[in-house]
Amino acid sequence: MARQLDEQIIGRFPVGKRLRVLDVGMGQGTQALRLVRAGHKVTGLEQDARMVAAARETLSGEPEGIRERMRIIEGDGRDTGVHFLPGSFDVVLCHGVLMYVEEPDPLLAGLARMLAPGGLLSLLVRNGDALAMRPGLSGDWAGALAAFDTTAYRNRLGLDVRADRLGTLTATLAGIGAPLQAWYGVRVFTDTAPDGAEMPADAEALLAVEERAGRTDPYRGVAALLHLCGVRG
Repeated sequence: MARQLDEQIIGRFPVGKRLRVLDVGMGQGTQALRLVRAGHKVTGLEQDARMVAAARETLSGEPEGIRERMRIIEGDGRDTGVHFLPGSFDVVLCHGVLMYVEEPDPLLAGLARMLAPGGLLSLLVRNGDALAMRPGLSGDWAGALAAFDTTAYRNRLGLDVRADRLGTLTATLAGIGAPLQAWYGVRVFTDTAPDGAEMPADAEALLAVEERAGRTDPYRGVAALLHLCGVRG
């Protein structure tokens, strides 16, 4: 997914431009730090105090030039208007967050308001059109049948969460002034791999296959996750 995000950034902004990036629900800051190291100025917003502490600890070990380009705020992604002025960012990331939000539309509208004209909104969501794939490939036929008619599911942490459908999000993005420009599938062939599994010896080939499938119909449509990129008009 990092390669997909880099592709969108390179294709939409001048080479060498130091972008203002907001990472909503940044977790431990992995994506945020990667972008800071690439030269951008990143603000990470995270409501889990443990994640915030972990991100700050990691950041403390970075060189001063990187530390001064990253700001970490403990807060809820639905309150971006409290922390920032509209149009404050060139790129807004919201990866792995929407599944925990019961009503995502207000959150998405708030994120779109944070974008400057031409700004990029990057979303990573659970694919609501492919919820039957994981239980089906695992031989859980009852679970697969139940998944066809819902967007609710239980994740690997044991939490009851929700997925998003491509068509619904496409309409939402158009409605908030950040219409969909590109989308990818993520974890097409690897979703059933156990958590913490070691990379196989042929990892390079695996990554190449996943990258190709994530861009190619019909494979991307059955991916576990969708990476959607909208652009502020």
